[in-house]
Amino acid sequence: MTDDHVHFPSLDELRRRRSVKWRTYAVDVLPVWVAEMDVSPAPVVAEALAAAVDRGDTGYVHAGDLPGVYAAFSQRRYGWAPAPERTSLVPDVMSGIAAVLRLVTSPGDQVVITPPVYPPFWSFVEHADCTVVEVDLRVDHARHALDLDGLERAFAGGAAAFLLCNPHNPTGSAWDRATLEAVADLAGAHDVLVLADEVHAPLTHPGVEHVPFLSLDRPAAQRAVAFVAASKGWNLPGLKAGLALAGPDAPAVTTALPDVVQVGTGLFGVIAARAAFAHGEAWLGSLLDVLDANRRLLGDLLAAHVPAVRYRMPAATYLAWLDCRELGLGDDPARVFLEHGRVACNPGHTFGEPGRGFVRFNLGTSPQLISEAVRRIATAVGVA
Repeated sequence: MTDDHVHFPSLDELRRRRSVKWRTYAVDVLPVWVAEMDVSPAPVVAEALAAAVDRGDTGYVHAGDLPGVYAAFSQRRYGWAPAPERTSLVPDVMSGIAAVLRLVTSPGDQVVITPPVYPPFWSFVEHADCTVVEVDLRVDHARHALDLDGLERAFAGGAAAFLLCNPHNPTGSAWDRATLEAVADLAGAHDVLVLADEVHAPLTHPGVEHVPFLSLDRPAAQRAVAFVAASKGWNLPGLKAGLALAGPDAPAVTTALPDVVQVGTGLFGVIAARAAFAHGEAWLGSLLDVLDANRRLLGDLLAAHVPAVRYRMPAATYLAWLDCRELGLGDDPARVFLEHGRVACNPGHTFGEPGRGFVRFNLGTSPQLISEAVRRIATAVGVA
């Protein structure tokens, strides 16, 4: 029987990792920043990769049955399945988005994003020779929401595409069905192509439903393109395998993506993703139990040690969006936490203007390291 227990390596073991999370800062810094988790691999994934090495399966990538395996996973998980024949390999979500943008837009076209949002949205849109249009999220009692009036103005102003982040990074919001239907209606009315980043979809917390945008009964949803991967749910970003899912009326992106995009996908990424989607749901369930406890632990620790930090538990993801403005540390409290507490968070301002005074905190680690990170933040606040 496969062991579906989630294991967190010790701090000494983590410091031997060679990923960006553990190699960017000095050895005395505790990293709770970039979206990597500190878990050991799910056993079903580790076994699949070990078997590939044993058989010398280290050649060029082939999708195999991954599109169909993902479709079955999506049906079980969300009650909706994408069409495998309209699914194509991409190295990761962002490179897939950039490649599709280059196919469906013209230089200078406007692409709408919703800050605070994942920082590469700016650079990848610009790399596709498009122009970013920002429509900030609305905030009501610390709850973030899409600004539908703002989106309508941007769409009516000539936008060609909308990058929908669902679940939303960094706020951890999961947009409900009514909100997504409203977005689809606006996009349909103004002929805006929706590109949906759904990489965090497996990581919705208890009582929260992930609604795939392509599952909506709306014309704009049927011509949209969504992007998914096992990279967040099973901590596999370095293995490079994502999927672009095209609606039945979408541009022919699954056949038009250039070979240079698809061959950037890694065979190990495909092997790992297949194992995760086919056999990794029990482990994912255990992980979600841990993350649920971690998001509650963080709230308790902040209330006890740094009560001026405002925090609303994320509905999805393992990312916490912390409002540090009442600490009086200026636009970049992450700098203070790093300099005086030796703890590295993501600076909020890198997610756009609404992020000034915020930090993003990674909950995908052990309770012990979360406690140590909060202790260090409290020390930094006391020194500053």
